Amino acid sequence: MLRTDSVSFHPVIHLPDDYELYDFSAGYDPNRTLTHRYGVGKYDEVRPGMYKGAQFEGIRNIHVGIDIGCPAGEPVLAFYGGTIHKLGDNALPYDYGPTIITRHEWLGQVVYALHGHLSRTSLGRWREGDAFSAGAQLGTVGEAHENGGWNPHLHFQLSLVRPATHDLPGAVSAADRAQALRDYPDPRLVLGALY
Repeated sequence: MLRTDSVSFHPVIHLPDDYELYDFSAGYDPNRTLTHRYGVGKYDEVRPGMYKGAQFEGIRNIHVGIDIGCPAGEPVLAFYGGTIHKLGDNALPYDYGPTIITRHEWLGQVVYALHGHLSRTSLGRWREGDAFSAGAQLGTVGEAHENGGWNPHLHFQLSLVRPATHDLPGAVSAADRAQALRDYPDPRLVLGALY
């Protein structure tokens, strides 16, 4: 269980007061008409038929992060002070594209955060072990041609498990759901009540 009592966190993306709440429970249409330039995709949402890449063995359709839709180039900020744990390009179709995983400590806990679908230029500004403060710009949101083919957005995911590489499963199977929700807690614990 992730403890956040009396800890303050910085927004990862500055959202306007009004934004769209995405519902992908009936599937994903990349050509849908967006009602707003900004939006939020839910944690622990079953998303049928959305994850089609070769990396998604079997049926992995339960989303274990939060998606923040926004224009490409939007600054991605550190939610808390920490260090760069891993970074790299998950370049398969439907994958994260450029990804930065950060490491944080508070209340005696070590917490990792994956920032996926970034611009490729985001990777050039950091090295593993680099330190940063809350609110520091980690990178920018990438265009579809560099972020795995998705509409521009940030996939933000917490992990209580130390990632071995610059990757984490952003969608899991029903059989893995219970353990995944323990390993990858709800990002709203640090992002606030986005929905």
